[in-house]
Amino acid sequence: MMNDKDKYVTLAHGAGGSKTSELIDQVFRKYFENPQLTADDAAVLPLDHGRYAFTTDGFIVSPAVFAGGNIGKLSICGTVNDLACMGARPMYLSCAFVIEEGFPLSTLETIAASMADTAREVGVKIVAGDTKVAGKGQVDGVFITTTGIGWIENDTETSGSFAQEGDVVIVSGDIGRHGCAILLEREDFGIEARVTSDCAPLWETVQAALDVCPDVHVIRDATRGGVGTVLYEIAGQSDVGIELRAQDIPVQDPVRGVCGMLGLEPLYLACEGRVVMVVPEESAQKVLEAVHGCRYSKEAAIIGKVTKEMPGKVMVHTEIGALTLLPAPRGELLPRIC
Repeated sequence: MMNDKDKYVTLAHGAGGSKTSELIDQVFRKYFENPQLTADDAAVLPLDHGRYAFTTDGFIVSPAVFAGGNIGKLSICGTVNDLACMGARPMYLSCAFVIEEGFPLSTLETIAASMADTAREVGVKIVAGDTKVAGKGQVDGVFITTTGIGWIENDTETSGSFAQEGDVVIVSGDIGRHGCAILLEREDFGIEARVTSDCAPLWETVQAALDVCPDVHVIRDATRGGVGTVLYEIAGQSDVGIELRAQDIPVQDPVRGVCGMLGLEPLYLACEGRVVMVVPEESAQKVLEAVHGCRYSKEAAIIGKVTKEMPGKVMVHTEIGALTLLPAPRGELLPRIC
């Protein structure tokens, strides 16, 4: 019979002995099993010749489980999306866990299961990892770091410095939902609204865009800082101006309502399942039609254009016809959102 102690992570689980092996076998290997998953010091991977993208990211979201996902799903999506934004097909991931003593094993198993489900959906394999257990209070629940390798299948080159005058700005769906969902989960404001995170893997969306337009100039995922911060980064790196149309920016009504109550700008709320693409004008409709056929970008929209006016700035055509400056980002609205 399982006692209460067996239901939680203990310091023994991180000591490298039998309890560590038990944790790896009963939680991580159970969900991550594949031919390349290793118990050795590093995975040996069969890779084709060509160009590869390589990235790493840490995840410390609070709370660890939220409407629409959890830190495990987030860790896979975040790393997969970073690779996708470089035009790279995600291939392999490693993951490192830092777990607080006393963390419920059932929650850890839920997290691992969602990681496995998301990786399987994308077609990426988790092949290596590490587990550390920290003393009570040294870590807030669980932190995850994921590292990913992706293969760039063709001559795709994207960069925030490639935006050109006349290009069109596309966002792959409604914005601000992840940041809003985390805000509501924390219950700091006593607001009741049904908002789920947009957390999602976006390789399918990116691949569909590149299939019809190999010359996509910029692809960026709008995580911390949201779409507004990404657009300011692109404007600065490319030395261009960007003009948006407020009425074309997709925002769900509950998110708009929460932002109205708290004086927040949806463009600066974090997304975890949205990319911003800057594409040549002649390809914009083809890209839009292609991504509309993908699971996580059915609501993709053209929201603006690149201009030579006001380089380094983002301007917004309001719904009453005025052209105003979008205030530059000034720090993170919410800490610990990814």
